[in-house]
Amino acid sequence: MNQESLPQVTLPAHLFTVQLSATRRGARLARLLTERQLADWGRPSEPAEHIVAELAANAVLHGRVPGRDFRLTLRLDAAGALRIEVTDPRGDRIPRIPDLVAEEAESGRGLRLVMAYADRWGVDRAPLPCKTVWAEVAPDRADP
Repeated sequence: MNQESLPQVTLPAHLFTVQLSATRRGARLARLLTERQLADWGRPSEPAEHIVAELAANAVLHGRVPGRDFRLTLRLDAAGALRIEVTDPRGDRIPRIPDLVAEEAESGRGLRLVMAYADRWGVDRAPLPCKTVWAEVAPDRADP
């Protein structure tokens, strides 16, 4: 078989994943662990901290199932791009893109922050019944 025809698999340069309780304490811990992990990797953490804080809070508020945790995953590739993933057990509750016109809306403000700090974000269906909300931050990303 010709080696040039094989697909290239790119593994993250760094990977961190942790299960956390779906509580306010778990959400706070997600942000603190992100700050610590990115410091260990020598990566600025402010944009990621804001994103993790919002995604973890959403997992606790909207994705909570009693007795089930949420998972935080950080992937830093060799070029310095960071992917943040928060997986919760409520695959039936998919976040909606916030209405940018409705400034006084009672919900969606957290996702506006995610949109401001991330270069891209989205939602993937995880193994049922879960979902993963993710955001990516480029290595040269400046704070908004």
